[in-house]
Amino acid sequence: MAITAKDVKALRDATGAGMMDCKKALTEADGNFDAAVKWLREKGIAKAAKRAGRVAAEGMVHSYIHMGGKIGVMAEVNCVTDFVARSDDFKAFVHHVCLQVCSLNARYVDQDDIPEDVLAAEKAVYVKQALDTGKPENICEKIAEGKLRKFREEVCLLDQPSVSPDHDGKTIRELMGKLSGKCGEKVSIRRFVRFELGEGIEKKVSNLAEEVAAELKKSEEAKQA
Repeated sequence: MAITAKDVKALRDATGAGMMDCKKALTEADGNFDAAVKWLREKGIAKAAKRAGRVAAEGMVHSYIHMGGKIGVMAEVNCVTDFVARSDDFKAFVHHVCLQVCSLNARYVDQDDIPEDVLAAEKAVYVKQALDTGKPENICEKIAEGKLRKFREEVCLLDQPSVSPDHDGKTIRELMGKLSGKCGEKVSIRRFVRFELGEGIEKKVSNLAEEVAAELKKSEEAKQA
């Protein structure tokens, strides 16, 4: 198969390897792009480190609807090249991110995203809870700090353990790092949103017994009138 300059450039953009190395890889792989990438990585020529500093502006936006339309999630996950964005491994990771958000209801991507006022409010609650048990103030402060650490891990997507039993308790951060190492470039979760049907709407809770009693009372009052 004829190797074109365009093929060589595409491989170079995807791997960071030199032009001659890319040409040789494509020749060895008989023009097969994926096989050429694998050849370069096996030879240690693909420069994953070079990718770490590049802007991760490619990727995909993925959506997931669960429980018959009761919960919906949309997430944006980025990588450096469109080649990686189209890979099965990347797509599987993005889908898993949506499943994770759906299941554990993360509120932030990373701990740096939590507003200071949210942390302050949480800590105040924990301190008061501890003080109400009669413990000394300095002990209550330590207890609150411990609970705050746990809170940050629970509400941040990257620090949550994967909900999949196949991942042996690895966090989303660890899975993202593993994918980044495998594809040879930076992968990052930029944002997500989770919708739950009826969330935030104040629902009227009906009490059948009370409603019947009220109707009977109205009926009696009508008779007396």
